[in-house]
Amino acid sequence: MPAGMNVVSIGYGRTTGDLLFDPVLQVEDAEITVDTLYAVYVRSFNLGDIPSRIDVLVPWQSVRWEGLLSGEVRSVERKGFANPRFRFSTILFNTAKDDPASTSKTVVGAAIAVGAPMGEYYEEKLLNIGYNRFVIRPQIGVVHTEGPWSGELTGSVFFYTDNDEFYNNGTREQDPIYTLQTHLIYMFEPGLWASVSAGYGWGGLSWVNGESQDDEWGNFLAGVAVAAPLTDNQGVKATYLYGRTQKATGSLSGTFGLSWSIRF
Repeated sequence: MPAGMNVVSIGYGRTTGDLLFDPVLQVEDAEITVDTLYAVYVRSFNLGDIPSRIDVLVPWQSVRWEGLLSGEVRSVERKGFANPRFRFSTILFNTAKDDPASTSKTVVGAAIAVGAPMGEYYEEKLLNIGYNRFVIRPQIGVVHTEGPWSGELTGSVFFYTDNDEFYNNGTREQDPIYTLQTHLIYMFEPGLWASVSAGYGWGGLSWVNGESQDDEWGNFLAGVAVAAPLTDNQGVKATYLYGRTQKATGSLSGTFGLSWSIRF
């Protein structure tokens, strides 16, 4: 993505699945449906002579939970803005810096993303769209390209600030979540590509009013994506993401997404 370029994307995603058990939210045997509309703005620039970019994601969601809430059969629906995300990323190392036309290169990059507590949140409600806390995620990744093939490996850590307005005048704390994800991408031609992905996340033990909730993460994700150009500066992308818990807490879910982007 050349310096000075802007990209605007709008998209839609639907997530459906079973929430197996969440002791923090007191939800059992639940089904969840999440419809998400989102807009993304990306701006590329040079920081000195280092390629960098910023992006902003603003999501709106309609979420419906059905299941046992505190032991009673309930259904709950929420609609509103979720937490926006702000991200800065930069290139640390590029073997093809002096030969941009090279078909073999290795790129190392770093990023930091911040999720801001600006989503819809009600202290008196147990289930919410927003999280009422900051989520800070540093990342580092490496991409190696050989001809039309690219392989990527990224490590991230999610740090959470405390939610001091948790349900029933409580305080929720959460340990960091550590993730590794990998992508294998094939470029058919500029703008037309397909990928397969996998990831794993662990950690994230929660505490409510100082009491451990025994909800440590151990979640596996897998996905596929296909992107195609519409014009010289427009394109569409379709994605499917499958998530499965590896422990007693978490969810079993599938997410389908479709987005449209324009570059200028």
